[in-house]
Amino acid sequence: MTTLQSVVVRRRRAVAVAGAVSAGLLVLSACDKPTPRATVTVGSTSVSSEATCYDDGKDLGQAKATKCSLEKGDVKTIKVKQSETLRVGVDPKVADTGWALWINGQQMTYAYKKTYYAFEGVDLFAQSQGQAPQKTLYISIVEQDKATSGQSKDYKGVWNFKLENEDY
Repeated sequence: MTTLQSVVVRRRRAVAVAGAVSAGLLVLSACDKPTPRATVTVGSTSVSSEATCYDDGKDLGQAKATKCSLEKGDVKTIKVKQSETLRVGVDPKVADTGWALWINGQQMTYAYKKTYYAFEGVDLFAQSQGQAPQKTLYISIVEQDKATSGQSKDYKGVWNFKLENEDY
């Protein structure tokens, strides 16, 4: 191979490598940044999900957080027996802000600042007087700060899960 031919081959290779790197960067720039994950565990079964609503840590507002917590689309499902322990795990970024457990669109706990919390022996499907127990519940982990009196809360993310009553 002559010197001129080797120079041409090297240039072609360099152009091909530059093109491949550029194409790879273009593909990566089109991807959405993944959201933090939340995990729900009952017994030895766990389900994990990305957020239903999340705007890169910006405040969604209470109205949008409530609306997102009521979305029942493609959510992860887990079976729960009566009085079984429900465990919730969140990304450390979510724990830094704080998070609360919502059931069927209603906030049920104050905001925790932990990456993990176990709700032991809670009967989520307790029947009301004169009513049959529910077959399903929708829970949400809502990233929200701990509001002190007089201050508003920021609602930054919502992760939804469906619980099925295994005893019903």
